[in-house]
Amino acid sequence: MRYREAQLSDIPQLMQVRLAVRENRLSDPARVPYEAYVDYLTRRGRGWVCEVENRIVGFAIVDVQDHSIWALFLLPDYEARGIGKTLHDQLLTWYFQQTQHPIWLSTTPAPAPKNSTAARAGKKPAGRRAGRYGSSGLNR
Repeated sequence: MRYREAQLSDIPQLMQVRLAVRENRLSDPARVPYEAYVDYLTRRGRGWVCEVENRIVGFAIVDVQDHSIWALFLLPDYEARGIGKTLHDQLLTWYFQQTQHPIWLSTTPAPAPKNSTAARAGKKPAGRRAGRYGSSGLNR
């Protein structure tokens, strides 16, 4: 496995990963067009990918302007291997080098599986208990 910063040339693979996920599926893929990835990678924030044999198997993108995690997705066959946590940690490290403003993540209101990245990071389903990351960790 290799982790690196996402590049614009990665966008087609990022879009494939986004459409392949089991959690937080897009009902309409047109809602997140190619141009949105360009904007989040170049103007709004930064992203990271995990590659296995030159194939992107997961990615994360942070939005510094909106102080949020815009994307954190893995191919289903690569879940529960620590990839999501590593991408999450890289994202937070970079984010808090840019700002000390708390960061947030939203996801679908349906409960995530117990072994999901969101569940392991202590995220609660929407509407129950909100959490934000501050520079010292998760604030609830």
